[in-house]
Amino acid sequence: MKKGKIINIVLVIAVVALLTAFAFSVRIKPTADNVAVLKTAGMTCGSCANDIEKALQAKRGVAAVEVDVDGGWVVVGFDSKKTELDVIASTVAGLGYRNRVAELLSVERFRAITGRDPGTKVKSMGCGGGCGNRK
Repeated sequence: MKKGKIINIVLVIAVVALLTAFAFSVRIKPTADNVAVLKTAGMTCGSCANDIEKALQAKRGVAAVEVDVDGGWVVVGFDSKKTELDVIASTVAGLGYRNRVAELLSVERFRAITGRDPGTKVKSMGCGGGCGNRK
């Protein structure tokens, strides 16, 4: 076999292996069919919001997370076939924030009330650092 042909075969195998690795690493974003609105206490700053967003976005079935520190709200769009409301609430509680489910809405109802899709960020101001003022 010629040297050039061997190099081409090795390159094709390397490209296929690389594409396969990328295919397995891609996370398909879930589609929300419900929106949970949690009244949450103990959030004091943007760092609190970031902690909650990261923890919830890591959960299977969570499609969108909004945190309003000033209002004390956490809004989570989720696929009810892949996660449960209790998992969402307990994730927030596990971070040290008291919360209760204020409302559970369909995505359509959320759109009708707010005029937008879940996941549109609610801006909040805060200290931006891990201030640790959780209750």
